[in-house]
Amino acid sequence: MIRTARTENGWVRGIEAADPRITSFKGIPFAAPPVGENRWRAPQPAADWEGIREAYRFAPIAVQDTPGLGDDIYCREWHVDPEIAMDEDCLYLNIWTGAKSDQERQPVLVWFYGGGLQWGYPAEMEFDGERLARRGVVVVTVNYRINVFGFLSHPQLTREQPEAPANFGNLDQQAGIRWVVRNIAAFGGDPENITIAGQSAGGGSVLSQMACMDNRGLFQKAVIMSAMIRSPYGEGGIGHPEAIESAQENGKRFFDFLGVSTLEEARGLDARYVLHKYSEYAKNNPRMFTVLDHKFCVGDPLELFLAGKCVPVSVMAGNTEDEFPSLLTAGSREELEQRAKECFGERAEEFLSFPEAGEGDGQGHYGVVSGIECTAKSLFTYRRPDGKDCYYYCFAPDIPGWDHPGTFHSVDLWFFFETLAKCWRPFVGRHYDLARQMCNYWANFIKTGDPNGPDADGSPMPLWKPYREGQASGMRFTGEGACPIQGPEDPFKAFLMENIRERLS
Repeated sequence: MIRTARTENGWVRGIEAADPRITSFKGIPFAAPPVGENRWRAPQPAADWEGIREAYRFAPIAVQDTPGLGDDIYCREWHVDPEIAMDEDCLYLNIWTGAKSDQERQPVLVWFYGGGLQWGYPAEMEFDGERLARRGVVVVTVNYRINVFGFLSHPQLTREQPEAPANFGNLDQQAGIRWVVRNIAAFGGDPENITIAGQSAGGGSVLSQMACMDNRGLFQKAVIMSAMIRSPYGEGGIGHPEAIESAQENGKRFFDFLGVSTLEEARGLDARYVLHKYSEYAKNNPRMFTVLDHKFCVGDPLELFLAGKCVPVSVMAGNTEDEFPSLLTAGSREELEQRAKECFGERAEEFLSFPEAGEGDGQGHYGVVSGIECTAKSLFTYRRPDGKDCYYYCFAPDIPGWDHPGTFHSVDLWFFFETLAKCWRPFVGRHYDLARQMCNYWANFIKTGDPNGPDADGSPMPLWKPYREGQASGMRFTGEGACPIQGPEDPFKAFLMENIRERLS
């Protein structure tokens, strides 16, 4: 086993995981602390150190609202520790490897956590990389700056550092990928076989990295979980980058709220104070996200994906069955017809001719579909000028628990990482069987770009075909296991998919 490894900045010593055949290295710096003059600046090179650095514990999480203070589903699920260490000095990554030598060149997963670019951290217990490492994958989880520390825009920043005026959290992710390319061989990983992956805002971050052509050649595959989000019924949507000009105005208002007039004054404030003021500010003002800075971010990632103007890689993407439904709200048939005209113009009658369009749920909701499913499939249908395959999935098992949560946003993470044993929910054998299959499919995709292969007992798993135009190929993960999706695409969904493509075009 690899228990010590030499990085570009010095030696690190890891510790055996629960399975002693796996070594975990936690808290390895990949950039300098983003504090003082480095606050709101692109990540700078990490300093060298002498001797062997003990990499036994997670580094502090990025500055954010204290986790675990509440009774919402995520505080019950994994944001359970209000005492977790937190610091602005947060640019560290973690590695799980089962390699026995630095000559093995195992495939590599680089993982970005979700949380709306406002919250989240690699130390969340569902992100334990041990089970994937047992399958011959080197797992890397990367911390990055979030909220106001990761995504502030301000005119002074644009003037004084035009080469990197914004999107510092995305630049942290990019620096993490580049560190992996330079260093992962020392941990038994293959720098030429890297998959970047993430869920929710982490999946959106994967899209952002794909849309940055500076990243061409740094990774070969991408997994985008619950993040291709556009409504077939409206403009915009989650993940559409804001123009830097309006983001700068938001930054100016925030500086006024802080009581400062210059970047130097703001950089001199205590990080906890800045966060406290941002949390207050966000109650009545827009939060801060990825912006169109024309440096890192040059356009809407989904528009660039559709046009083939992004890093050419194989893609796996999908959604949980119950998350983020898209729908029309109407109180009467007349109102529904009016809403349809607003959304579809001359094609409103065609929309209304579908039985699904007129089937309400008793609460005035019509045409309910998964916006993520329709968006992912719409892009998978017409993209691929590079010949790369795209694999679609839907996560749809029963999820046990007194809260009867359904397949809520993020619950599939327990399954893809095969970390169900850490969860409080009363999962039973079939849930563990499904998690084993999902982790197998994921590991296979990370290795080869094709999720198919044998199960743990050597038997073939159900065949997962790539999505093709007119064919609803994919995989549905159910309480009874993996069930292939086959046959022609549903006509109603196909209509909505076309509408999304037209909007993105």
